[in-house]
Amino acid sequence: QVQPVESGGGLVQAGGSLRLSCAGSGRAFSSYAMAWFRQAPGKEREYVAAITRSGGTTYYADSVKGRATIPRDNAKSTVDLQMNSLKPEDTAVYYCAAGSGLGKSQYVYWGQGTQVTVSS
Repeated sequence: QVQPVESGGGLVQAGGSLRLSCAGSGRAFSSYAMAWFRQAPGKEREYVAAITRSGGTTYYADSVKGRATIPRDNAKSTVDLQMNSLKPEDTAVYYCAAGSGLGKSQYVYWGQGTQVTVSS
């Protein structure tokens, strides 16, 4: 079992960058695929980025492709989301999740979320 805890959200201007971090408590962090989701007010939750247990395969939503990376460090039990060229439409609560694979329905452990607000 792993409990994700997000940090790093905040207010940033459009065009800027932000790095979110997720720390996974428990010794099993490296056994899980990790992902970032986001949910904006009035919208469905969006599967933003994901990375396999080994880090060998990643997934990015079209909305962030080319602007985001999802590095993980199994030694530190962390996975980050680096986002550049931020847009107002990136405003959302961002959630870190752990699961068994890259399928968006495979995530079973969720963090509390961190707010990201991008001002125009």
